[in-house]
Amino acid sequence: MSNLTATQQQAWQALSQHYEAFQATKLSELFAQDSQRFAKYSFEAAGWLLDYSKNHVSTETIKALVNLAEACELPAAIKAMTNGVAINNTEQRAVGHMALRIPRAQNGGEAQQFIVNGEDQMPLVHAVLGQCSRFANAVRSGQWLGYTGQAITDVVNIGIGGSDLGPQMATIALREYWQKGLQLHFVSNVDGHDISETLERLNPATTLFVIASKTFTTQETMANAHAARRWFLAGFENNTQSSSQNIAIGKHFVAVSTNAQAVQAFGIDAANMFGFWDWVGGRYSMWSAIGMPMMLAIGPERFAQFLSGAHAMDEHFKAAPLQRNMPVLLALLEVWYRNFYKTNSRCIAPYHHRLRRLPAYLQQLDMESLGKSVDREGQPLTRSSGTVIWGEPGTNGQHAYFQLLHQGTDVIPVDFILVAQPDHSIPDQQRMLLANGLAQSRALMVGRNLADSGSSHKTFIGNRPSNTLVTQHLTPESLGALIAMYEHKVFVCSVIWNINAFDQWGVELGKVLAKGTEQLLMPDGQPSEAAIASTDSSTLGLANYLRAKSH
Repeated sequence: MSNLTATQQQAWQALSQHYEAFQATKLSELFAQDSQRFAKYSFEAAGWLLDYSKNHVSTETIKALVNLAEACELPAAIKAMTNGVAINNTEQRAVGHMALRIPRAQNGGEAQQFIVNGEDQMPLVHAVLGQCSRFANAVRSGQWLGYTGQAITDVVNIGIGGSDLGPQMATIALREYWQKGLQLHFVSNVDGHDISETLERLNPATTLFVIASKTFTTQETMANAHAARRWFLAGFENNTQSSSQNIAIGKHFVAVSTNAQAVQAFGIDAANMFGFWDWVGGRYSMWSAIGMPMMLAIGPERFAQFLSGAHAMDEHFKAAPLQRNMPVLLALLEVWYRNFYKTNSRCIAPYHHRLRRLPAYLQQLDMESLGKSVDREGQPLTRSSGTVIWGEPGTNGQHAYFQLLHQGTDVIPVDFILVAQPDHSIPDQQRMLLANGLAQSRALMVGRNLADSGSSHKTFIGNRPSNTLVTQHLTPESLGALIAMYEHKVFVCSVIWNINAFDQWGVELGKVLAKGTEQLLMPDGQPSEAAIASTDSSTLGLANYLRAKSH
């Protein structure tokens, strides 16, 4: 971290000194010394239990970490985000995903506000939410009919990044609550196999497409949208007149966007465009109209419950003391391991099949937000930031990469996520699943010595940290709270590291270069001299090889 204040330098130095004195203490020793360790290092918030007792922490550690957070003025940063300050300083934007979860005032109570540039955004938020709810209800009830007069049976969300990962993960997670007879599909990859494999099993007459792109110019999304449009029109042999084509498109395509002109040019009625705002970043946007596929799947009432769960975590995040604040503690532990224990990755292990896309979602949330090498003032960081996020559902991961977690040379902290009650009726398998989750976290901690194993190949040192998060049932509320918790964890890390968690300039260069590189792959003739001159010999050689092999 660069440009530390004197107070921050003092807090970092104190934490460093504590680390030097504490690092040799093993987790098993901490448990042997304190039989009440679980009670001391676990608590509940917004429907979730966090057990962080299997971490390399003591009372002194937590105190030193909290002192660092206070030195970095974390409470003021939380307040600034809540109050609509333009904390996204490289784009001069407020950060308002928490506002998307604020409920309407109840029983004459005072409405919460979110002020951006002097204007309360909450009336706009609730107006769009109402528009989305009315549309979702019309589709789910069968009032919204396709061009042939048939009800919608399949919804295809076409987006990428934040317009895909969040809604896809959450929709899959809440499969128990889907509308019967309605199937959800997600297309994101510009690879034509993605859209082709999806479309080949659908009926144009009963399929609705949700095109999610703020600008309606995102290259991958629009390529897939036009492929879907061509496929759809090809299914109607009699739609030869542009007017009838536009009517058909209007019945089967809606947009989540802010570019009304481009949406209408595509053939979508502006009345079926659902907007959002520049103070909502893509990876924080599933709470907005980007969550349309969720609302279609589970219904507006349950989507409201999803928002309510997130709002409960928001309120906890804003009000709880730092030492008993779930997102804050998780973030401080990340800083503790990244900067002092020198870890560089974290495994996400959800022990619930329907949370199988959670690791992929958290990859974008965490790595796109914290993958920065300069601070908020543009100065190079002198301490590491960002963590590689990866994982698969248990118990699949146990038969794949857990070998590395237990016996590899790198220490990799793990988040175990457990759900007490399943949606199925096979109790024996649920007990087996939960037992595996608990056993793996214990095995990482205690390891196995040579005397017990009888062979160095069967020995592992243990002493590897993990968090365990537990909720009773995977509901819209509990899922909303879990996602909000990770959002806030990322924000707290960004405050400690003094980086901007809400831009993503690192992905832009590849997009720009891809447009020029595409010229090198055109099938007819040779690339122009300008195109050749603008690249390197490796890229040119690969492009020539691919072009030759593509015919």
